[in-house]
Amino acid sequence: MMARPPLPIGTHGQIRLYRLGQRRWRARTKFRDHDGVVREVERTGTSRAAAEQRLKLALRDRGRTALAGEISGDTKVAALGSLWLAEIDRAVAQGKRSPTTAHQYRYRFDRHVKAGLGQLRVRELTVSRLDQLVADVHDRYGTAAAKTTRTVLSGMVGLAVRHDALDRNPVRDVGRIESETSSAKSLTLDQARELRGKIAASEKAIEWDVVELTDFMLATGLRIGEACAVTWDALDLDAGTVEVRGTVVRVPGTGLVLKWRTKSRSGFRTLELPTWAVTMLKARRAHATANEWGVVFTAPMGGLRDPSNTQADLRVVFAAAGYSWVTSHVYRKTVATLMDAAGLSARAAADQLGHAKVSMTQDNYFGRKVAKTGAAAVLEAITATPKKPHKDGGKGGA
Repeated sequence: MMARPPLPIGTHGQIRLYRLGQRRWRARTKFRDHDGVVREVERTGTSRAAAEQRLKLALRDRGRTALAGEISGDTKVAALGSLWLAEIDRAVAQGKRSPTTAHQYRYRFDRHVKAGLGQLRVRELTVSRLDQLVADVHDRYGTAAAKTTRTVLSGMVGLAVRHDALDRNPVRDVGRIESETSSAKSLTLDQARELRGKIAASEKAIEWDVVELTDFMLATGLRIGEACAVTWDALDLDAGTVEVRGTVVRVPGTGLVLKWRTKSRSGFRTLELPTWAVTMLKARRAHATANEWGVVFTAPMGGLRDPSNTQADLRVVFAAAGYSWVTSHVYRKTVATLMDAAGLSARAAADQLGHAKVSMTQDNYFGRKVAKTGAAAVLEAITATPKKPHKDGGKGGA
């Protein structure tokens, strides 16, 4: 007699049903696990059909576990999140992810996802449950928090799908998060000139050493973290250019670090400087104290500048100057607006600001040969003396 062939890995034999009492049934079968060992699997229920259904669900998830390893439909959401965050941490170690991004993901996971869904099983993650969580976060914490939470959920559940714990990612069907609309404010040329003058005369701005930093941001449109990361060797003051190479970030447990990776691939760029910015930088270099990073704009005590703390200082300075609505981001918008008013292209503005793309076609077929965006010539006007209106000295018209 030929031996019965073994069960294939991840499959089960015939399901047997046993009555245990008035309203109690047991469903039992044999299952061949991923290690090749055949084991008994059973589930009970209040009816024959209920016991069989529970066993089939357990076998489905056990089969997925056999193929996928540590993630199944029975895995708790809290455990799934920990596994996904471990993947993010590995990406940070490989330089593929920003430490700041990893910190934001972990914060949103702990605060919203783990707190709201952590004890659910992966197979219990329905569109309605996920949609409700994202909507609650949006109502309580705003659009940015909701979008990050949705990203975290999508990444986690995507990991479960890759491990065959789910057939599809239900986060894809979560309702769209509408962005908060706000008018994009920027400084006019006259306002930029006035604000520069007030900052230059501000005792606080001088004490906190932000006079030249704000000038530099207005001359380039750099993000505040990028400006804080500019090093002297990134400047060619004879040619009047600056290379944008990275940003300053705070890494939990480490502190402030220079991250030689910009927000997007297009963030690495070389820009022309207005002549007044070159003059300012030459003067700053003449009296600069050396620092271990070689950065141009250090904190008042000599360390790396914390972009968040610098933002707080700037809010005080701007408010004292009568421009409480201005932020460092308004400087970026001002550069873009002045370029647009001068007739420069959207591509030039994207190159100046380090945006990833204007459109997919332009990104694929136009080279990013930066340094000639035209912004430097436009921004020369910031230090120009405005012409006074002509006044007729006569007493009457001719």
